[in-house]
Order: sequence, then C-alpha cells, then structure tokens
Amino acid sequence: MAKKTDTPKERLLNRRQLLKGSAAAAVVAGLAPTFFIRNAWAEQAIGNYPVNGSSVVFGFNVPQTGSYADEGADELRAYELAVEHLNNGGGMLETLQPLSLTGAGVLGKKVEFVVGDTQTNPDAARTSARRMVERDKVIMFGGGSSSAVAIAQQYLAQEMGTVFMCGLTHSNDTTGKDRRRYGFRHFFNAYMSGMALGPVLADAYGKDRRAFHLTADYTWGHTQYQSIKQFTEAEGWTTVNNIMTPLGTTDYSQFLTAVLNSDADVLVLNHYGKDMINSLTQAVQFGMRELQVGGKDMQIVVPLYSRLMAKGAGAANIEGVFGSTNWNWTLDDPGSQAFVASFSEKYGFPPSQAAQTCYVQTLMYADACERAGTFYPPEVIKALEGHSFTGAGPGEAFFRGEDHQCFKDILVVQGKGPGESSGEFDLLKIVQQVKREDVTYPVQTFEGDLGPYEPA
Repeated sequence: MAKKTDTPKERLLNRRQLLKGSAAAAVVAGLAPTFFIRNAWAEQAIGNYPVNGSSVVFGFNVPQTGSYADEGADELRAYELAVEHLNNGGGMLETLQPLSLTGAGVLGKKVEFVVGDTQTNPDAARTSARRMVERDKVIMFGGGSSSAVAIAQQYLAQEMGTVFMCGLTHSNDTTGKDRRRYGFRHFFNAYMSGMALGPVLADAYGKDRRAFHLTADYTWGHTQYQSIKQFTEAEGWTTVNNIMTPLGTTDYSQFLTAVLNSDADVLVLNHYGKDMINSLTQAVQFGMRELQVGGKDMQIVVPLYSRLMAKGAGAANIEGVFGSTNWNWTLDDPGSQAFVASFSEKYGFPPSQAAQTCYVQTLMYADACERAGTFYPPEVIKALEGHSFTGAGPGEAFFRGEDHQCFKDILVVQGKGPGESSGEFDLLKIVQQVKREDVTYPVQTFEGDLGPYEPA
C-alpha cells in the first residue's frame, strides 16, 4: 500500500507491483484477456515511454460498407494522411497552436495503424474495435459516421480502457446521456445545428411555416429531429408531423406521399449519407420544389449537410437547400488551407468534413500524449479535457472537460445550383459562420455521466 509520504514515482511503482500480483492471480483464475489489456497500460506507464517497442498502433474503424460508406472512405484517407504527418511532418502540424508534435512520431515512437469496417452497424463496429484492442494492441481507436456506431464504440472504449476519438457523430447523445470518459468528440452536434439554423431559416422563409419531418430512426435522427423542431418552433414554425424512416431506406415514396397529403410547406430531411441523397432526389422527382402550399413555395431543408452528400444528390437537386456543416474546404484560415493542400496533393480532390474531423482528432490525441508525457489513458484524457487550440479551422476550439464536446465555429450553408457552381466540388455556399459562443450551451442541457478515469 502506498504511504502518504511516497513520491508520485514511488506510488506508481507500488501500484505496478500490485498489478503484477493481480495479473498472476488472474492467470490462475482464468479471467478474460480484457483484464490484461486494460492493466497493461498501468504496468508500462512509468516514464516518458510507457509502451514497449519502437512503434505504437492506432486503430481506424470506419464504415467501408453501408449507408455511410462514402464518408468512411474519406475518413480513412484522412487517417492515413494524419499518420503520415505524425511520422514525417506536414499539414496542420504547421498551423496548430499550441502543438507539441514535431513530425517524428509520438513520444519518439513511429505510428502504425490498422483498419476495420464498422459496416454502419453498432454490433459490427464493437466487434471490429474489440479485435483491434485485443489482437492488434492499438493504444487508441477512432472512426464513426453513424452516431449509433460511435456510441457503441465509446462504451467499449470505457470498458476496455482505451481512448476513442469519435469520428463523424452528430447525435446529442454522444456527449449527452451517452458521454463516456474515454470518448472525445471534435464534431458538432444536432443541438448546435438547431441553434445555428433556426434563425437563418426563419429569416429566409418567414416565421409562419409548417414543417413535416422525415427522420432516420436511430439516435442521431431522433436528436436531430428534436433539436431542429425546438429551434424552428422557437422562431414561430409549426411541426405538422414526423415519420421515422429505417436506416438504409432506398424508396421514400410512401413517406413523401404522406408529406404531399399534408398541409406542410417545408420538408425537413433528417437524413445523412446515401439516405439523404435518396430522399432529397426523390422529393425533387415528386415535384415538391414546384409546389405551392397556402400561397407559399414548398421548401426543403437538410439540417446536416456534407459536400459528399451534395455531390451525390447533384447540383440541380441541392440548389437553394439550407443546412449546417462542421467545416468546408473553401475556408481560408491557414489551418484549413494547409490541410486542404496536403489532402488534395495526396488524393487529387479536396477533403470532406468527415475527413477533416478525423484528421484533427488524430492529431489532438497524439498531441495530448506528448503534453502528458505518456500514453497512459487517464493522463492523456486529462490532457485533452479543457484543452484549447487554434489552427484546425476558423477561431479557437476547445474540448469541454465536463462532457468532452468540442466547441468551435460552425457553418450554415446552402446548396449551389448548376449555374452557380464552378466545378464538381464547389457545391456548398457558406451563408453564415456561426461563432463558437453562439452555439455553446450549458453542460446541464443534457444529462450524462462521464464515468471514472480508471475503468472498472
């Protein structure tokens, strides 16, 4: 047992000896391998280089199949670029401040990585992530694109004591009721989308509007619907109805027919990825943009936008459609342009918001290890909590310690039509850059408990 007079190093050494004894007893008892993985951190957490060998392994778990596979492909490109920059320098390493990274690995170790397929499915994502931790010995993992997938992985991260840097996840629940100490989110959330979009929509379309929602039936869709409903109703809108639609739906005709049979004059598509491409395209084919309801032109809103979705739907379909986005490749701040230049040089086209958030998350984790002087997760987590940084987009961003949500400027955008777009990637016009303070909400807005630094 550690004495009050022990130095921090002596307390760590005493704890290490205790854990060694526990591990030996576990072998006899036949406990599951997770025990050893979790406590291996503590055994090796003394000094600046707590992981044996000359390299460390990151895990990137992305949707290579399913409704969000396009986002997953771009996330994987960004992860590969982030590892290249961590090992060799370049990209945002030149702009992020404060930044401890030098482009020579992390804590003197080369970064390697393994890849998994979440299949846009929570169970498959957990299985893949667990395999990365147990078999591949990853010291962190990231990825997402579906909030249900991200939340499932975040709970696993807490259970296994391995930091999870969420990828694209927009549900309020990720840093709300399902927040976990071992998960961090750089991406914005549905509540912020509602705060940003509500006033813009009321200004553009008026306060006396009647909205019909079609909503992806899982955690993200539910919170996106609740948030956009809350903030549009605060502007005077009426919510006529909402229909939950299964993830992966390809034929939306029955749902769109219900909209046409109502007195709604706004269609809100709480869909993402290929679901949004299909529902928006079919709504346009149904002639909804040519309709007048009660003397008002029918409008379509897509609360969460991306360039990949805009490209998939086509300029003719997205023209004039409002939404919100975490980031856009046309931003002119030094960090955004450094990332765009590196990504475009490597892949031949600009990155998406999914790519940008995954790239930033990887660098933020690596930087936290450098600042903590260890890969030991509790210390890395503490280094991330409350950390502010610039150079990853316009303005200053910070990870709030109480819920691990990152707050920064976000964008309200509008689709460009064929006559306005200058090329296949010039699809979204930035209507408003909403300042961080205008989308920051009290931590008490959503209930939740991060849990302990040391996994149970």
